[in-house]
Formats: sequence, structure tokens, C-alpha cells
Amino acid sequence: MSTISTKDGTRIFYKDWGSGQPVVFSHGWPLSADAWDGQMLFFGQQGYRVIAHDRRSHGRSDQTWTGNHMDQYADDLAELLDALDVRDAVMIGHSTGGGEVARYIGRHGTGRVAKAVLVGAVPPIMLKTAANPGGLPMEVFDGIRKGTYDDRSQFFLDLTMPFYGFNRDGAKVSEGLRQSFWLQGMMAGIKGAYDCIQQFSETDFTEDLRKMALPTLLIHGDDDQIVPIDAAARRAVEIAPQATLTVYEGAPHGLTATHQDRFNADVLAFIKGS
Repeated sequence: MSTISTKDGTRIFYKDWGSGQPVVFSHGWPLSADAWDGQMLFFGQQGYRVIAHDRRSHGRSDQTWTGNHMDQYADDLAELLDALDVRDAVMIGHSTGGGEVARYIGRHGTGRVAKAVLVGAVPPIMLKTAANPGGLPMEVFDGIRKGTYDDRSQFFLDLTMPFYGFNRDGAKVSEGLRQSFWLQGMMAGIKGAYDCIQQFSETDFTEDLRKMALPTLLIHGDDDQIVPIDAAARRAVEIAPQATLTVYEGAPHGLTATHQDRFNADVLAFIKGS
């Protein structure tokens, strides 16, 4: 397997395929680089170099007791891009991965990055606070912590229903996609997965978004039951200086899979645009 060792000795797994302008993918919770299979194959076939890693404590990367926080995720990604000498990259982050991309730019700048795509992403902040009254109450995230602790296998399987909108009337349920989500989730270390809940819910990315002085595409489904659009993309587009928002009507959180062809085409057009 391809890995790098970070400054604290953690091995981070990554895929690096093809050649051309690099497109770098950051996955959501509790998944792995495999969540981007439908994009990596597509963009690789379009002549791009495609790179995706497993966040520490997720997938095939080392499971660490410490360091499972957003700053470290961003620093791990920076070490990976430095090691692979990635330049002129398009960074794409889904959900928690969208926060990771924003925090990477906030901490490490845009020297290696040309454009960014945040899809179903958590910025600016998911948690309901006095400054963010449209966010989700702490009880929601306490429930996620309880489900992860009590019986994460069943919790992850159940989570696939709202994640992909399979709980909506008339939805065509893919049992294969549900099993893929479950398998990726079960590869994560429980300590890292548990710690990450606080990171995707309580981290404030407002200042990171302000530093995203590069073309930024936000894509979000207006039926996202995991990261509701009003407190996420509709606020983020007002903060990131060069952001535009594309809303997928009726689309769920996991739209990179359920709306794969449309998503790939939209991102390709964004990459090729001036």
C-alpha cells in the first residue's frame, strides 16, 4: 500500500493515479478514500491525476489515540501534498472533508491549490450556537456519539438511509451502496471516529472560508438530512470570497453517489472554466 509517515509517525494511506492536473479528494465521516471511486475513475479517465487519502484513524491509515482533530487532519493533508509535490490542485471535500479542505487552506494557504469544491460540506459550523441559530442542537451530535459507542455497526448501517435519501418515498435503495458505506465505516478506528464527531460538528470554519481567495464551487442538496443546507452552504457562499453555490433539488447528503454523473459533469465544467 502507498503511505506516507507524518511528523508524529502516523502512516497515512493514499491513492495517486494518472497524470495531469491533480484533483485531490477529502472524504466524509466515517468513510475512506473509497467513497470517491466514482470520481477518481471518471477524472482519471478525463486526463487528470487523482489523489485521495484515508484520514488518520479512518480506512487503511493508522488508528491513533491522539491527533484526531481538524488542525491535524489539515496538517496531514499538507504533508501528503508536499510529499507528492502537488501543484495547481483542485481540492474537493465532501462533508467533513469539506471542512478539512477549508482548514487546509486556512492553515497552509493556496500555494498548491488552484480551485476548491465543497460538497455537502460542514462549514461554516454545524452546531447550533448563539451566533449560529440555524445549526443543529448538541443533542443531535450526542446521539451520533451514543450510536457510535453503543453499536456502531448497526448505527452505520442505519445511517445510510438518511445519508443517501433512501428513507424518502419512492427512493430506489441500493443495498450495495449501503454495504459499502458500512464496510468503510467499520474500517475506521472507533476512537478516531468518535473524536471526529466533535470535529465536524463544533469546529468553526468561518475564518478558513474567508481565506479561500480562489474559485470555489459549493454543491449541496436541498434535501440533505445530515448537513442541512441553510446553515451550511447558504451561509458559506456568503463568506468565501469567490464562492458560487449550485443547489441540487431533492438531493441527499451522499449526492456524489446518488447523483454521480451530474456531479462529475458539473465539477469537470468548473475545473475547465476560466
